[in-house]
Amino acid sequence: MALAKQALEFLKLVMESPSPSGFEQPVQHAVKAYMKEFADDVRVDVHGNCMGVVNEGAPTRVMLAGHMDEIGLMITHIDGEGFLYFAAVGGVDDALLPGLRVEIHGDGGVVTGVIGKKPIHLMEPSERDKAFKVKDLWIDIGARDQKDAEKAVAVGDVITVKSSFEALRNDIALSRGFDDRIGAFVVVEALRALAKRKPKVAVYAVTTVQEELGLRGARTSAYSIDPHAGIAVDVGFASDYPGAEKKQIGTVKLGDGPILHRGANINPVLGELLVSTARKKRIPYQVQAEPRATGTDANAIQVSRGGVAAALVSVPNRYMHTPVELVSLKDVENAIGLLAETVWAMKAKMDFVPR
Repeated sequence: MALAKQALEFLKLVMESPSPSGFEQPVQHAVKAYMKEFADDVRVDVHGNCMGVVNEGAPTRVMLAGHMDEIGLMITHIDGEGFLYFAAVGGVDDALLPGLRVEIHGDGGVVTGVIGKKPIHLMEPSERDKAFKVKDLWIDIGARDQKDAEKAVAVGDVITVKSSFEALRNDIALSRGFDDRIGAFVVVEALRALAKRKPKVAVYAVTTVQEELGLRGARTSAYSIDPHAGIAVDVGFASDYPGAEKKQIGTVKLGDGPILHRGANINPVLGELLVSTARKKRIPYQVQAEPRATGTDANAIQVSRGGVAAALVSVPNRYMHTPVELVSLKDVENAIGLLAETVWAMKAKMDFVPR
C-alpha cells in the first residue's frame, strides 16, 4: 500500500504550514478545505479545533484525534538595536536553537530571521562548555534599530523554525512538526477511507489545537462531541538510534508498524479491538508500555465528562521536538489502515465497558 498522490500533496501542504500552539489557522484552513471533499460536515469550534464528521446520527460516537499544533517561539521583547528576544511555546530544546533560521509570523506577513549568539572565538573557556539558554539568545532580522524592527514584527508574534518536508531513503520522511501534524494527517485520511465505506458508527476526525500547552483542544472537543470511544494518534519514541535506552522505552523501530499502547490510559475493550484488527488484517504493529497517563490527547479524551473509552495509536518518531524529525511513510500508511479498519469493525451499538 502506498499513499496516493492526492494524500502526499496534502501531507506536504500540512507539514510545511506553520502551526505553533495558538496559531494553528494555516493548517486548520488546509484541513477544513480537504475534509469538505468527503466528510458529511466540517466545522471549526471557538478554539480552532477542526472536525469532519461521517454518519453523525449513529447511536455510537467515535472520536479520532490528532493535534495539529507544534512547538515554537514567541517574541517577548525588542531592544533598542532591533534584536528580538523570545520565549518557548511548548517543550523546546534550548540547546538546538543557536544558528537556526526562523520565520516570524506577524500581521504584515512572514519575516525571516536567524537565532544569534556570541561567536565561539570570543567565549571564555568556561562559557564554551555551558549549554545556551533561551535568555542568552536573540533573533536578528537585519533591523537597524527598534523602530525599524517594529515596522516588521511585534511583541507576541509567533515564530517557527524554517524547514521543509523532504524524502530520505527507504520511505523515511523528514520535517519539523511531525509531532503531531502526522497524527492529524492520519485521522483525516482514516476518515476519508471510512467515508467511502459508510461505517455503522458516527465518526468524528478532529485535528485538535494546543496539545503542546496542556491537551486543551482535545479536552474541549471531546466535551463537545461526547464520544463513547476516542482514539488519539500521536508520535511515539523510536529507539532505533545510537544510545537509545531500550530498557526505558522498549524496542521500537521506524518501518515496523504503528505503536499500540498498554496501560491505564487504554480502555481494554478498545485496545483489544485494535490488536485483533491488526492481526486479522495483517497490519504490523509494535507495543509500548504506558505505566501512567500518557501525555497525549488520549489522556484528555479518557477523562472527559463521565469517562470515554480511550486508546492511543502512535507513529514511531526519531528526534522528537527537533527541526529534523523522522517518520516512516510505511508506518503512516499502516496507521491509517489500522484506524479505518478498527472503526469499520465497530457495531452500530458498541459496549466498551470492561468485563
